[in-house]
Amino acid sequence: MASRPPVRPPTAALLIIDMINLFDFPGGAMLARQARPLARRLQALKQRFHQAGSPVVYVNDNFMHWQADFKELVAVCAHPRAPGAEIAERLRPEPGDYYILKPKHSAFLCTPLPLLLAKLGVRRLVLTGIAADACILATAMDAHAREYTVEVPRDGVASRTPRLRDLALATLQGAAGIGISRIARVRP
Repeated sequence: MASRPPVRPPTAALLIIDMINLFDFPGGAMLARQARPLARRLQALKQRFHQAGSPVVYVNDNFMHWQADFKELVAVCAHPRAPGAEIAERLRPEPGDYYILKPKHSAFLCTPLPLLLAKLGVRRLVLTGIAADACILATAMDAHAREYTVEVPRDGVASRTPRLRDLALATLQGAAGIGISRIARVRP
């Protein structure tokens, strides 16, 4: 009788959503104030995923022209005079990181994300970034509908105000049973 290979837990991926940003929209300055300390925490979490050999995927709105690619987006946002420069520099993608541009709120809507996750063997997603009450909420609900295991660290997401973040997280936990944790407890 042939022995079966050991069952491996599903691979987790860290999704960093919309953190590469100009913050040049109504409410953008408020969101940037919440996102700056978040970027420091995400930088450390990203390093833990790298050390574990788990994928890091940047998913970002393409708020520029449809002809721009992700590297151009990072360069524009990291320009020293850009409102999001500090964040873009801190979270600049590293070799081996993945990136996807999205047209709307959910990271799954009209993007190759499902195909990428399937190729990487990912079944568990750790969602981080901005804004908890918009893109994180939409992505988490879409991931839940696709039967991914979803975890959202409370200190890994931000909205224009902490109250908006907390309302979104309560909705995710209550409506979909999505796990709300802390960055310190996230395992890659």
